[in-house]
Amino acid sequence: MNAHSGKINIVRGDITKQDVDAIVNAANSTLLGGGGVDGAIHRAAGPDLLAECRSLGGCEPGEAKITRGHRLPSRFVIHTVGPIWRGGQHGEAQTLSNCYRNSLRLAVENGIQSIAFPAISCGAYRYPIPEAAQVAVKTTRNFLASEVKIDKVIFVLASEDIFAAYQRLLGAQP
Repeated sequence: MNAHSGKINIVRGDITKQDVDAIVNAANSTLLGGGGVDGAIHRAAGPDLLAECRSLGGCEPGEAKITRGHRLPSRFVIHTVGPIWRGGQHGEAQTLSNCYRNSLRLAVENGIQSIAFPAISCGAYRYPIPEAAQVAVKTTRNFLASEVKIDKVIFVLASEDIFAAYQRLLGAQP
């Protein structure tokens, strides 16, 4: 199942199987793997990804760092650390917006033309899905409006409720 709106597509599926230049990992600040999408990406990429991540010295929330894709179909993995939801009054929206903006900026700097994002912070970090989807779509649209080098952004959404939230925002029909 997928839908698209200009350069932005949404798909229900597994981010580790996407045929794009880069996938984005919703990492924790150590960059050494974890649960959810982070664990799935590390398992699919193999142990060399962990070895490369060890050399990066971690990552602050809202920032992004890039590694090679190793055993993944994508050439690169962009690791970003989303905010932990603490009620919405602690700069969570700004941090989440920075995750998307900094990931997209790294993509441009590395000649990446197609990129896939998960729903950052919507799992263990408990960011409310409708609000997180709004930040993701708005930040991405704003970035793409001023940046022509990226051809395709795919939001790869693991569950039906997250897919539905993005679908409502993008006005796409199933």
